[in-house]
Amino acid sequence: MTEVLRIGNVSGFYGDRFDAVAEMLGGGEIDVLTGDYLAELTMLILGRDRMANENLGYAKTFLRQMRESLGPALARGVRIVVNAGGLNPAGLAAALRELAAELGLEARIAHVEGDDLRPRAAEFGFGEPLTANAYLGCWGIVACLEAGADVVVTGRVTDAALVMGPAAAHFGWGTTDYDRLAGALAAGHVIECGTQATGGNFSFFTELGDLRRPGFPIAELRADGSSVLTKHPGTGGAVTTETVTAQLLYEIAEPAYRNPDVTARFDTVRLRELAQDRVELSGTRGEAPPRTVKVCLNTLDGFRNAMTFVLCGLDIEAKAELVERQLRAEFPDDELIFDLARTDRADAETEQLASALYTATIRTPDPKRADRFSRAAVELALASYPGFTMTSPPGKGSPVGVYTPGYVDRAAIQQYAVLPDGTREPIPHPVDDPGETVAGQPEAVTEPVGGATISAPLGRVLGARSGDKGGDANLGVWARDELGYRWISGHLTVARLRELLPETADLEIERFELPNLRALNFVIHGLLGKGVAASTRFDPQAKSLGEWFRSRVADIPEVLL
Repeated sequence: MTEVLRIGNVSGFYGDRFDAVAEMLGGGEIDVLTGDYLAELTMLILGRDRMANENLGYAKTFLRQMRESLGPALARGVRIVVNAGGLNPAGLAAALRELAAELGLEARIAHVEGDDLRPRAAEFGFGEPLTANAYLGCWGIVACLEAGADVVVTGRVTDAALVMGPAAAHFGWGTTDYDRLAGALAAGHVIECGTQATGGNFSFFTELGDLRRPGFPIAELRADGSSVLTKHPGTGGAVTTETVTAQLLYEIAEPAYRNPDVTARFDTVRLRELAQDRVELSGTRGEAPPRTVKVCLNTLDGFRNAMTFVLCGLDIEAKAELVERQLRAEFPDDELIFDLARTDRADAETEQLASALYTATIRTPDPKRADRFSRAAVELALASYPGFTMTSPPGKGSPVGVYTPGYVDRAAIQQYAVLPDGTREPIPHPVDDPGETVAGQPEAVTEPVGGATISAPLGRVLGARSGDKGGDANLGVWARDELGYRWISGHLTVARLRELLPETADLEIERFELPNLRALNFVIHGLLGKGVAASTRFDPQAKSLGEWFRSRVADIPEVLL
């Protein structure tokens, strides 16, 4: 057992940089490659693939990557753990064996099963979903690696389990080593989204180096659960305490981050910059996991189509109203949603600056009416407002998927490790050991930051990272120094956030403090409606919510500026 286990990430989503696997293998020393290919929306996409062909349902990109990189990985002794199996991990494992045989390679392939609950949907009261997959933990991965697997393919495990599994197998952790598991979970959460940990989607990106091609992140895990976050030398981007902070805040809720194997207290995480592109993550405390397991449910809910009209010059609102009347007359029985983006300026110097965008969306149970909608919009070309223009030709409608979370008792789920020799090994459930309750860090009691103020965008002094949690959104906000945190911990209340972001005014908002990270996290319930695939919001995944927040102007203490 080596003292440090170097785990690199090569994928943050289905569609990430194809060459990342080869880049990570060729860039320097690495022990394990992980790849996260799944998201709530991805499960819907794979569900539709499986409807068309029951042999599909996995991330086909990974198979193509392995054609190039399986041989080099085996030659270097690098093990691979990915959730690219999606809805069909057995199918991907079989395809990998065929590929290895074709390439003349001896590869020990294993996979993890037990997450697919769709055959039992009625038993759990889930209706008739397209997909129903429980978020499994890391112990199936551990069993596969302990059996000598070179490649482990999973379905819907938690993203961090891809890091926790190799760490637990390497260091010999047990199911009640909560602090160690929590540390690996935190490291896994940082690297699971690829280059978001190395400068991608970073608020202060102009301060970083070359971002043309950020390197993918590496977590150097230690036996006590602490880690150093880094990347290969010579790759683009940067790893700093702030890039790591941003990723720790991504798509979380309360500081007690619940996982099937452990509850990690993110309010105990401590970050320290050791050297350039080397950030230590330590101090993470863990508690017992919850008794219930989250289930990702995707259900088909009709069809959708959308067209965007360009409205130029005068009478913008009247032009929009005319389009709405015309389309409602054509589709009186369907749900129509209209959104006017006033991107126009008065007396503009260019035609583009004189134009607004008006998007009309239909949601209907009838796929033929969804297809018809875009054609009906185009048919208005000579019969509607002056200067009629659209941004695209007509296209077919698409199915609407609704995501909802479900919860089942963990005892109702059986995880299996299918080992390289074909043995199907059941994974025991975690021991009911409540362990120690971790107090975490208390909410800060701070003195107000006084003195003169200057009206300026919040992004001058605050960073932010936002994302989707089903129909909810999270907004993590961090200050760049202790004085800044003193200010936001006292100033940035839920009421103030509603003033800054009027779209949230009528929604339930939760606020959490993470003083070790100089950060606040807000969970905005219902902002995304029925979830990403069904949302007609301008930013359906809330990825830009943080940047909208940072652009808002407020009275900021002069001392911070």
